[in-house]
Amino acid sequence: MSRTNQIIVPHLWFDKEAKEAAEFYASVFPDSKITNVTTLKNTPSGESDIVSFEVWGQKFMAISAGPYFKLNPSVSFIVNFDPSRDKDAGERINEVWNKLSDGGTALMPLDKYPFSERYGWIQDKYGVSWQLILTNPEGEERPAIVPSLLFVGDQCGKAEEAIRSYLSVFKNAKQGLIARYPAGMEPNKEGTVMFADFMLENQWFAAMDSAHEHKFRFNEAISFMVYCDTQEDIDYYWEKLSAVPEAEQCGWLKDQYGVSWQIVPTEMDEMMGKGTPEQIACVTKAFLKMKKFDLAELQRAYKG
Repeated sequence: MSRTNQIIVPHLWFDKEAKEAAEFYASVFPDSKITNVTTLKNTPSGESDIVSFEVWGQKFMAISAGPYFKLNPSVSFIVNFDPSRDKDAGERINEVWNKLSDGGTALMPLDKYPFSERYGWIQDKYGVSWQLILTNPEGEERPAIVPSLLFVGDQCGKAEEAIRSYLSVFKNAKQGLIARYPAGMEPNKEGTVMFADFMLENQWFAAMDSAHEHKFRFNEAISFMVYCDTQEDIDYYWEKLSAVPEAEQCGWLKDQYGVSWQIVPTEMDEMMGKGTPEQIACVTKAFLKMKKFDLAELQRAYKG
C-alpha cells in the first residue's frame, strides 16, 4: 500500500485557522502541500473550512469549526530527520525548529539527549506539537512523520494495553520497538512504556506513558480518520472502537483510552471534493443527523 492510499489520517480541529495552519506547514516541511479546500455551509459551527494537506508525504486533514476543543501535546507528531535519507538532515532539523518556534513554545529544547544527538519537542503557534529528532540511521527505517500518543493522568500505564488493543483491531499491523522505564525514574513506574512504536494499516504510530503532572489529556482536537470502503468496514471499526456512547456523532467516536476516531467512507472525500455546492449541502445535511455513518444514505443524498 503506498502512502497515497493512507487509510488512517490524522485530523486537526481549529477554531478558524485550518487553512492558515495548513499553508504554514506546507511552507515549513519538505514535500508538503495543500491538496483540497472545501467550505461547508450551515454546520453547527456556521461555515467550516475542511482542508486536506500533506506534510512530508503524510496526509492530514484539518477543519475550522469553532473554539470547542483545544489542541494539546497528548497527541504530537514525531518528525524523523534521517541522515541516511537526507544528507542535510542536521541542518534541516534546525531550520524546521526555527520556523516552528516562531510564536511557538518549546516543551523540550532542541539539544543533545541520551536517546538522540539532536531532539526537541515544540508546540507551534497553532497549538500542534512536534517532536523533531535526528534519527539514528542504523535502526529499521521509519517514515518522516509518526503520530505519537502520550498516556497521562488516569490513562498513564495503559500505553502497552492500548497498543495491544489497536494491533488486534487493525489489519496490516505489527509491534515495533518497546523501551520501558527502568527503576529510579519516578514518578514513572518501572516497566511502563518510555517509548514504543507500532504499525496499523501500514501507518506507524508511537506511544508513551508519562506519570508527570500534565494539565491535558486526549480530546477531540486531534482525531484519527479511518477510511472505509464498505458499510461492513464502518460497522466493524465502530463496534470495535467506540466506548463512549455520548461521544458518538457525525462519524466520530471515542475509544476506551479517550482517543477520538472518525470512521468515514472513502467515498466521502470524493463527494466533498468533487460535488456541486448543492450536492455537498445535501450530504452535509444527511451526515449531521447521523452517529455512525450510513453509506447508502449518504450516496442517496449525493445523487439527490
